[in-house]
Amino acid sequence: MEERKLPPISELCTLTMVLVILGGIYVASKLPREVPLGIPIALTAIAAAVLVVSVVLLTRLPDDFAWDNFRLVAGYSLLAYVAIAGILEFTFLRNHTPDDVMVLLTAQLFIYAVNIPVLLGFSVARYQTPSRATA
Repeated sequence: MEERKLPPISELCTLTMVLVILGGIYVASKLPREVPLGIPIALTAIAAAVLVVSVVLLTRLPDDFAWDNFRLVAGYSLLAYVAIAGILEFTFLRNHTPDDVMVLLTAQLFIYAVNIPVLLGFSVARYQTPSRATA
């Protein structure tokens, strides 16, 4: 079976998660004390930029990409990850997370909730042939 040449979306999504996780670990290691936000803000900004690049590359894929499979997998996983992010957001609110840290964690959760469905949808659809692309 011939492998199609596709952009490195999986690798970029993985990099995005590494950056978000590093930022989250840094924040968690400082709580409940004062959290210096320079490093986690930089990591989150870079993660957001990499996610945007991933989505732009994804939108440039040809019509023979298995878009039906991508939408199916990404759609259902987006529902699940929005629910997970919402539960985590509630936990942060319930624990009275400081406002500045809360804004950062909300941005990280948003990136997380969008990035994972893109990664899952792409990872499934990349191995589907267009003729098998219907769900």
